[in-house]
Amino acid sequence: MFTASTHTCTRRQTGSFKLSILIAVGLILAGLFAYQTMSGKQAAPKLDYTNIQGKKIGQQALHGKVYMVNFWATSCATCIKEMPHMIASYEKFRAQGLEFVAVAMSYDPPNYVLNFTETRQLPFHVVLDLEGKIAQAFGDVRLTPTTFLIDKQGNIIKRYVGEPSFDELNQLLAKELAKT
Repeated sequence: MFTASTHTCTRRQTGSFKLSILIAVGLILAGLFAYQTMSGKQAAPKLDYTNIQGKKIGQQALHGKVYMVNFWATSCATCIKEMPHMIASYEKFRAQGLEFVAVAMSYDPPNYVLNFTETRQLPFHVVLDLEGKIAQAFGDVRLTPTTFLIDKQGNIIKRYVGEPSFDELNQLLAKELAKT
């Protein structure tokens, strides 16, 4: 009886120890995430894009500009719903230098993307990520829509998973574009 009681106590202590370790690891990860978010110093991948018209958008062309990279798909209902708002934000800020790259996911049929782009008259760069390399470079993006806002120094300052609050996004765009 004494042995069983000691064994139970040991299992409880081991369970508490494991829980303590998990909590500590969670706090460390949360701290790193908070630091990264607060410092805003995560560099955007240095990529060159080629839009569906064949025009190359080099990293040099984006350097010194505020730009958004939006991962989307024609099969994504939220992507389709948010696209008119993305167009409106782009139109509102393009004269101030905003660039916009809409990256179609690798599983999206190119003819669907071309049709959507033409019928909706998307005014920004649309890129096919046929091999998934762009999504991989941005941290293996799998959920759509996912949008990254990148500042003039090339740092990711905001990542939206799902439809963003466009009031918040537009305020952030105005603030970033006003910086010299």
